[in-house]
Amino acid sequence: MSKHILVTGSKGQVGSELQVLSTLDGSQHFTFYFTDKETLDIANKSEVETFCKVNNIDTIINCAAYTAVDKAEEDKEMANLINHVAVQYLAEIAKSYTIQLIHISTDYVFDGQNHRPYIENDSVNPQGIYGKTKLDGEKVMIKINPANSLIIRTSWVYSSFGNNFVKTMLRLGKERDELGVIFDQVGTPTYAKDLAHTILTILQSHDMMENNMVPIYHYSNEGVCSWYDFAKEIFTLSNIECNVKPILTEQYPTPAKRPHYSLLNKTKIKAAYKLDIPYWKNSLSSCLNTLAHS
Repeated sequence: MSKHILVTGSKGQVGSELQVLSTLDGSQHFTFYFTDKETLDIANKSEVETFCKVNNIDTIINCAAYTAVDKAEEDKEMANLINHVAVQYLAEIAKSYTIQLIHISTDYVFDGQNHRPYIENDSVNPQGIYGKTKLDGEKVMIKINPANSLIIRTSWVYSSFGNNFVKTMLRLGKERDELGVIFDQVGTPTYAKDLAHTILTILQSHDMMENNMVPIYHYSNEGVCSWYDFAKEIFTLSNIECNVKPILTEQYPTPAKRPHYSLLNKTKIKAAYKLDIPYWKNSLSSCLNTLAHS
């Protein structure tokens, strides 16, 4: 029997990659409904509820988020509406209609003071509005506890779709001879295509059941780098001659404070779903190849 899957935020990076993967083999048992803010307002509970009933939805993948980290410091109400209130509505609907809810969260729920990769039950302490509203979304989903639902925290997402660090570096690297890039913020990039693959793997392995608690999983690509290392590798793989200079966070002030260290430990999700997660440089090469041929 085909699963009826609602994907919110389908024009974002993960949502766009899911759209591509949904056309490939292995997804024949899934009927996808791809929506964005123009076609379905997730901050309107009755609208989402009607959509789910009419289309017999049994799974929601929430890729919608307010991700403008710096802008969120001023636009607190909108960030809270999308990252927290809308998640509450989705969780309530999922609970009422026994719908599985897969929700994407972020490494920004941590303060970046760790000296080892973050595990799922480490203390959270977001430093900005974006991280705080995303954490509030996690908390309300866990409190409501819809059946067989889960949260995936991820980091440094990029793709051949949308706006992201990779595309910005490709543009600036061609425009300038020299760039300063932060070297004292460390984490791991996540190719949205790899995350989308993982979500489909989870969908294929899950049967509806009752949770004692909504589990949290961490997902990024393997390895570790700074933004400086990331930029250097983008230019190396793209044969772009641009001198990259390492700079401190304090030399590039932003409205929102970012975690200095946000490496995610992926042991839990790898064990649960038997994942072989690609190394970040290999995934970056794959993305750049896609961009070069698009």
